[in-house]
Amino acid sequence: MNYDSLIVGAGFAGAVTARRLAEAGRRVLVLEARGHIGGNAYDRPDESGILIHQYGPHIFHTNDKEVFDYLSRFTAWRDYQHEVVASIPDREGRTELPVPFNLRSLRLAYGAEKAARLTDKLITAYGRETKVTILQLRENTDPELSELAQYVYDHVFVRYTMKQWGKTPEQIDPAVTARVPVFLSKDCRYFQDTYQGMPLHGYTLLFEAMLDHENITVRTDTDARDLLSFDGGVLSFEGVPFPGDVVYTGPVDELFACRYGRLPYRTLDFRFETHDVDRFQSHGTVNYTMDEDFTRVTEFKYLTGQDAPGRTTIMKEYSRAYTGAPEEIPYYAIANDESAALYEKYAALAAVYPNLHLLGRLAEYRYYNMDAIVTGALRLSAALLER
Repeated sequence: MNYDSLIVGAGFAGAVTARRLAEAGRRVLVLEARGHIGGNAYDRPDESGILIHQYGPHIFHTNDKEVFDYLSRFTAWRDYQHEVVASIPDREGRTELPVPFNLRSLRLAYGAEKAARLTDKLITAYGRETKVTILQLRENTDPELSELAQYVYDHVFVRYTMKQWGKTPEQIDPAVTARVPVFLSKDCRYFQDTYQGMPLHGYTLLFEAMLDHENITVRTDTDARDLLSFDGGVLSFEGVPFPGDVVYTGPVDELFACRYGRLPYRTLDFRFETHDVDRFQSHGTVNYTMDEDFTRVTEFKYLTGQDAPGRTTIMKEYSRAYTGAPEEIPYYAIANDESAALYEKYAALAAVYPNLHLLGRLAEYRYYNMDAIVTGALRLSAALLER
C-alpha cells in the first residue's frame, strides 16, 4: 500500500480530516462513491447557468472561530444572513410569517393592536431577545399567551413536522413540540451565529482547494464498501490487511451490509424548476407549513448572490422514508430508543477494529450542522496524529 490513511467520503468530515492528516505528512487516499467531491454540500451550475445546491440548501453558520478560520483558508466568504418565512393560506390569499416565529410574525398574524398587547405581556414575562418555548407559553396562566402557543403549534410547526417526518400529530414527540421557540425579537434571521455566510465561489471550489495537496489522492465513483472487508478484528483494503487509520463517514449499517437490519432515515426528493423571472419568491427559503405536499421551496440566487437577470432556479423539497434503494440518499436519522439500540450494535461491531473510526452524520447516526462536523473532523484528526 502507498497510503497511510484511508478516508471514506469527500464531504466535510472526510475532506477536513484528509487535509489535516496530509499536512502532517500522512499519505491519504480519499474514496468517494459519487462522481464528485463535496458530499451533500456539492453545488454546480444547472442547465440555465444558475448555481444550485444539488442536495438541498447549505447555509454556513457558526459561533466557533476556529472552524470559521480553518475553512477561511480555502474560501473567501459572501456575507449572507439567511431568512426563512412560512407561507400560510388565509382569506386574502397567503401570509408570510418569519420563522422562527418572532415579534414581526406576531404583528402579521394578529394585527398591530393585539400584537402590541401580546408583545408587552411576553416581554414583561420573559424579557427581550429571548427564546420562549411553546411549553413555557402553554404553562403561563395568561390565556392569550396559551392561545399564542397553540397558534404557533398549528400554523408553523405541526403540519410541517408531519410532512418532514411522516408522522401524525399523535406520533409527534411532545418533548420536541415543547422546544419549538417564539423569539421575542424583531431579528428575522434564521440563525443568530457570529459567523454566517456562503463560500464566495461555491462549496465545490472550497472542497477542491481543501483536497488539493500532494499527499492526498481522491478516487471518485469508488464505493469503499466494495473494497473493504472485515475479519476477526483485521480490516483489509482490496484484500490486503490495512494497518493505517480508516475514517468512515458513510452509513454505518451499510458498511456492514445491514447485518443487524437497516437503520431508519428520512430521505428527500428534490424537484428543480427554472423560471424566466428575476425572482420567484420573497426569500431564499419559504416553508409551506399548512398545505402543499412539499415542505419548502429554495431559490438559490438569494443564497449565492448570483447575477442572472431574467431567470432563476427553485427547488421544491419532499420528504419520505428511506428504503435503501440505489437512487436514494439517507439525510436524517430517526431518533428513538429502538434506532439508538440498533446503532449501538453497529458501533460495537465497528469498535472491534481499532483502526476504524466513525465520523459524521451517517456514521455516528446523529444530526450535525456543518460547523459541528468540521469540529469533529479537527478533533479526530488531532487525536489520530497524537497516537
